[in-house]
Amino acid sequence: TSSPLEDVLDCLMRLAESQLTGIFGSVLLLDKDGSHLRHGAAPSLAKAYTRAIDGIAVGPKMGSCGTAAYRREPVIVADIMHDPLWQDHCELAAAHGYRSCWSTPILSHQGAVLGAFAMYSTTVREPTAAETRLIDFTTRIAGIAIERKLAEDRIHFMANHDVLTGLPNRALLEDRLSQAILYAQRYDRWVTVVFIDLDNFKLVNDTLGHNAGDELLKTVASRIVERVRATDTVVRLGGDEFVVVLFDQPTNVDLISETLQAIRAAIAEPVQLGAHRLRATASIGIASYPKDGTNPDTLLANADAAMYRAKEFGRDNFQFYAPEFNTRAHEKFVLQEDLRNALARSEFTLFYQPQVDLRSGHVFAVEALIRWNHPTRGMLAPTAFIPTAEETSLIVPIGDWVLHEACRQNKAWQDAGLPPMTVCVNVSARQFREKNLIGRVADALKVSGLEARYLELEVTESLIMQDIDLAVATMNQLQNLGVQISIDDFGTGYSSLSALKTFPVARLKIDKSFINDIAADENDQAVASAVISLGQNLNLRVIAEGVETDDQVAFLRKNNCDEMQGYHFSEPVSAPDIEKMLSGEPLD
Repeated sequence: TSSPLEDVLDCLMRLAESQLTGIFGSVLLLDKDGSHLRHGAAPSLAKAYTRAIDGIAVGPKMGSCGTAAYRREPVIVADIMHDPLWQDHCELAAAHGYRSCWSTPILSHQGAVLGAFAMYSTTVREPTAAETRLIDFTTRIAGIAIERKLAEDRIHFMANHDVLTGLPNRALLEDRLSQAILYAQRYDRWVTVVFIDLDNFKLVNDTLGHNAGDELLKTVASRIVERVRATDTVVRLGGDEFVVVLFDQPTNVDLISETLQAIRAAIAEPVQLGAHRLRATASIGIASYPKDGTNPDTLLANADAAMYRAKEFGRDNFQFYAPEFNTRAHEKFVLQEDLRNALARSEFTLFYQPQVDLRSGHVFAVEALIRWNHPTRGMLAPTAFIPTAEETSLIVPIGDWVLHEACRQNKAWQDAGLPPMTVCVNVSARQFREKNLIGRVADALKVSGLEARYLELEVTESLIMQDIDLAVATMNQLQNLGVQISIDDFGTGYSSLSALKTFPVARLKIDKSFINDIAADENDQAVASAVISLGQNLNLRVIAEGVETDDQVAFLRKNNCDEMQGYHFSEPVSAPDIEKMLSGEPLD
């Protein structure tokens, strides 16, 4: 039947009692902690006695029921007043006229203790054979009823909770959020929806494996739960996304911010995943009822939009929702769709910025820089679309196109009689993690016919530091192809000198941020001169990017920097203009 368990057990006790005279039945259920027995059914026992034994511990000398559950075997006590198992409870039983108690543990079909069934008598005696058979029958039926209820509870829990973390899932979120909104309407309070997305979670899965990713999710889930109240709800939406519903919030943004800072700090505490110790960060978006929405769907959508805004601000921060986020979200969606079509429509083009030897003034290389000739927005710089390409994984086919086109163009220049030079191509973190990167590079060289020594791949310092062992292995494979490697944005990451010595690289590129004020800023001068000195000691060439003024060039020459790149010599120009420049022809 679908009757509540309490009703089923109550009827079972009444049925057993109807077969006997002067017998009172009782069922106690094992609680969740497995150490106490709770009231299940006892229709004929004195209510005061039932209340007194509700919560009795499982253990030796805990009366008939507590001992039966502890021993996992029947306990027959013929005389409560003189049995040592009852020495702490005999007066309680005597006060209600109970003189004997026969208890049997209720076991699941797998042998786990579910509770205890007991028959009480007002006389000192042991059960008859007929009573023993009735006890066995009743115990089995009680076990079936309890197991069914536990299975139903488990099914209901699984339907509404995440299997990995045990948190409520999306199915339960709307119900909890709707209840919170109704309460806030009635008592003029706020409800705050917090959308949490772990930063770079895919990197953990890709480099450490899915088991490590699962452990990280479970750790983060428990930390978030610890930082909110019991009345709040923490939900796992799936993947690396969580939602927190802060119930009954005061109308005070500062107090909400305190809770969010506590959640951020908890997530950022170190996590030990096998041999690896790492810190997780999250991008967090916040929307509150009634200001940012009056129904669950709107609040969730707006908190999601705010979360994406937090990602745009560089991750590891939280943003409160503002209406313009939805406009931005729409623009981003349109940009993604346009990006998907751009490759098929051949809308991308490459510009090239010369790299110059500071001693001879000779152009020895060019860096390939992508531009997007958008059908309605005109020529777009990489900053306008590369972040979106990286988020959607479109960076992989776009990067592949850049690699092939740069190799093709460099071979075309050589075939046209220009002196051989190197073409430098940036490799994104997403491309670098692709398992077939080596094959893609080899294919670009093969298709174009370009010798590997005329291709240089630029990787960022921060990319290498995400997983040094993997990065060095990949760079060694590229070097075995004959391809050169340089570290871009050097000085902005955290690579140690001991690690740097193991990198199979040919050049260090000083980040533009240190060049901008190098003529006047002593800190920038110190960093730049240190990088130049470091490169020389490791037999690496050093190139400065973003060089725009005579003063910057003078400083770099004075400090023996090898090479430079920037508007001081030339802005990025088209392939035909590079050809003219190297042929000595004037540019248009």
